[in-house]
Amino acid sequence: MWPLVSLYLVHLVMKRPFVILLHVGFWACYFLLVFIVLVLYYRSNHDVSRVLNALYSVLIFAVLPSVLCFYSYYFFLFPRYLQKRNIVQSIVIGLLIAILSGILAYILIRFFIETGRIIDMDEGGKHGRSTALQATFVMSIIGLMSGGVALVIKGFITWYNEIKLKELLREKNHEMEMMLIKKQFDPHLLFNTINNIDSLILKDAVLASDYLNKLSDIIRFVLYETRADKIPLSKEIEYLEKYIALQKIRTANDTYVHFSVTGNTDTKLIAPMIFIPFIENAFKHTTNKKMENAITITIDIKDKSISLTCENKYDSKSIPSNHGGLGNELIKKRLGLIYPDKHTLEVNSDNELYRVNLIIQHG
Repeated sequence: MWPLVSLYLVHLVMKRPFVILLHVGFWACYFLLVFIVLVLYYRSNHDVSRVLNALYSVLIFAVLPSVLCFYSYYFFLFPRYLQKRNIVQSIVIGLLIAILSGILAYILIRFFIETGRIIDMDEGGKHGRSTALQATFVMSIIGLMSGGVALVIKGFITWYNEIKLKELLREKNHEMEMMLIKKQFDPHLLFNTINNIDSLILKDAVLASDYLNKLSDIIRFVLYETRADKIPLSKEIEYLEKYIALQKIRTANDTYVHFSVTGNTDTKLIAPMIFIPFIENAFKHTTNKKMENAITITIDIKDKSISLTCENKYDSKSIPSNHGGLGNELIKKRLGLIYPDKHTLEVNSDNELYRVNLIIQHG
C-alpha cells in the first residue's frame, strides 16, 4: 500500500501544477499570518487610514524581503551551491542575500516615507534613520526565514524527483535485463550452443571446455554482475568477447565477425549491458554466415568518451531495413535515464547495411 502511495506522490510532484500549488500554499499561509498580526495589533483601532498605512508598510517591511529571499534561495542558492554540497558557500551567500534584501526593503520604505506615500509611525519620522540598523536586521531575519522555507520546498521537490528518476531507471533496467535474458537464453539458442559444444568434445575437448566455460561466465554475468548501476568497462568488454565467441561457433567462416577494441579501459565504468542489445540485433538479423565481415563491431575508448560502432549486412528482401530487435524505444529510454545529455545515438540503414553509432561521454 505505502509503495503505491509513495509512487503516486512522486507522480504528483513531477507535475508542474503541484509545484505551483506548493508556492501558492506557502504565500497564502504567509499573507494570512500577516493579516492575523495586523488584526490583533489594530483590533481596537478604528482609524481606517492608519490601518491602511500600516498595511502598506507591512507589504514592504515583511513581504518584499521574503519574496526576494524566497526566490533567490529557490532558483539560485539551492541548485548552484547547496545541491552541490558547498555548505560554507551556501551559508555565506544565503546571509548576504538576506542582508541585501533587508537593505533594499529599508531603502524602499524610506523612499515612500520621504515622498509622503507612507506616514512614519515613529513621530513623523524623527527617529526613522536612527532605527535603520534595527529595521534592516529584522527584515533580513524575515527574509532569511522565508528563504529557509524555500530551501525546504526545493529540497523536497528535488528529492522526490530523484526518487522518481531512480524508480524509472530501476524499472527500465529490469525490463531490459528480462528481455536480454529471454533473448540470450532462448531455448533454441541455448540448446544449439550446447549442441555445438557437444560436437566439439570429440574433435577438441580443450576447445569445447573453453566454450563451456564461456557460456557459464555469460550466464553468471547476466544473472549477477548486472545488478550494479555501473561496472568496470573491462568486464563489459570481456562479456562481449565471450558472447561473440559463442556466436562464432555456429559458422566455420573465420571472417564472419570482426571485433576490435581501441584505447585503454583503465578504471573506466559503464552501465552493464549497454552495448549488447545492438550486438545481439546484429547477429539476429545477419542470416548469411558465409559472408565476409558480415558484422563489424568497434569499441573506441578515449579520455572523455566511449563509442560503439556496430554494423551488420542484411538481406532487404527477407528482413525489414528498420529492424530493431529488442526495441529501439526501450533502449533509447534506458540510455536517456542512465546518461541524460551525455550520449548520442545514431541509427542508419542504407544499401543493406545497418549501422549503429553510440557515443557515451564521461563525467
